[in-house]
Amino acid sequence: MADVLKRVPVREQDAKVRATNFEEVCYGYNMEEAMEEASRCLNCKNAKCIQGCPVSINIPGFISKIKEGNIEEAYKVIGESSALPAICGRVCPQESQCECKCIRGIKGEPVSIGKLERFVADYALENDIKPVKAEKTNGHKVAVIGSGPSGLTCAGDLAKLGYEVTVFEALHELGGVLVYGIPEFRLPKQKVVKKEIEKVKELGVKFETNVVIGKSTTIDQLMEEEDFEAVFIGSGAGLPMFMGIPGETANGVFSANEYLTRSNLMKAFDSSYDTPIAAGKKVAVVGGGNVAMDAARTALRLGAEVHIVYRRSEAELPARVEEVHHAKEEGVIFDLLTNPKEILVDENGWVKGMKVIKMELGEPDASGRRRPMEIPGSEYEIELDTVIMSLGTSPNPLIASTTKGLETNRRKCIVAEEENGQTSKACVFAGGDAVTGAATVILAMGAGKAGAKGIHELLSRK
Repeated sequence: MADVLKRVPVREQDAKVRATNFEEVCYGYNMEEAMEEASRCLNCKNAKCIQGCPVSINIPGFISKIKEGNIEEAYKVIGESSALPAICGRVCPQESQCECKCIRGIKGEPVSIGKLERFVADYALENDIKPVKAEKTNGHKVAVIGSGPSGLTCAGDLAKLGYEVTVFEALHELGGVLVYGIPEFRLPKQKVVKKEIEKVKELGVKFETNVVIGKSTTIDQLMEEEDFEAVFIGSGAGLPMFMGIPGETANGVFSANEYLTRSNLMKAFDSSYDTPIAAGKKVAVVGGGNVAMDAARTALRLGAEVHIVYRRSEAELPARVEEVHHAKEEGVIFDLLTNPKEILVDENGWVKGMKVIKMELGEPDASGRRRPMEIPGSEYEIELDTVIMSLGTSPNPLIASTTKGLETNRRKCIVAEEENGQTSKACVFAGGDAVTGAATVILAMGAGKAGAKGIHELLSRK
């Protein structure tokens, strides 16, 4: 009999092999493994795991269907709350959300909720199980700006309620950060993202690409000239931040956003695509979040020696433990308690190195993490040819600056109610990174659900 205190292990590509390709790292569960892992669930009556899920999936409900071997019903249970389960099963930080609330985890390892969600969603994609759509439309038109996780979630939830939804996407390809920000080896684009978006289309949602709100048209025009009764802004946060240190404008300095977009959306990793990317032979990625890990692991696969330069210790790394573990396994070097002071530039304007200083941790700052402080006299130089800045992003101000009456805060984020996404402008709602700044896929989805709820409460009164 299997040990109920331990998880069923998940098969993965060997670290040395996967460090040379862009194929998915984790293989996921098969039917037998999924049913065995599902049998560990205690089916709690007061399920704390649901409380830990930003979109409130009925977790014991779908897991009990896996136990029975009824995967189609498990998919329907998940579909009541989430439009993107194959994506969430791969990239959500379950360890700090649903799984950390799992009662099974008190004396053993928590149930592998994320991997079970992925199994169910992949089964539905492979077997073309259709989502449950509205029987008829209600005649109300809603515009959604952005086809990332918050926009897709809001659109899907509204479509299920019978709304006529059109999603406007600025880029030529749908998916937002799911397509341009997360590497293929973590989130396959054709096999997963494209197919999940097809499921949203099957709910009746329409999509228009290459529409830049604020340039192609404005929110005011959508409402006044095209008869949209409400608008949800899920435009994300794609404006990268930099340190402001000398040498940042040199050739060979990227934002992580640009580096990943070139690789993911424009297929720079594929030699058959004519997309330039200065892959670099020795690369430093400045930052310690999930995006930094993605950029570092991408550069590694493009043939570079890669260093993560982060000013705090490993305990403070904001990236998921799984991502840090995978990066280390693959050969990424971690220069912790280290901070850049200057990017060194050669006579032709290209990066040739970086001057850094060692740090030590003092008392906690406003974020609750111990404040890093420079150690005087500890500067040294690292030889490099490429630097990738992964310091976070903020929303592009274009939408706010072209919409009358839309309030933003000092970080240029749109101000919106957490409960329902309502902004300062009547009938305009917002959620995800456009409101919070860069955060996780599942939190953006939670905001999309809240926005859909707010729009439904507003328009159902008309």
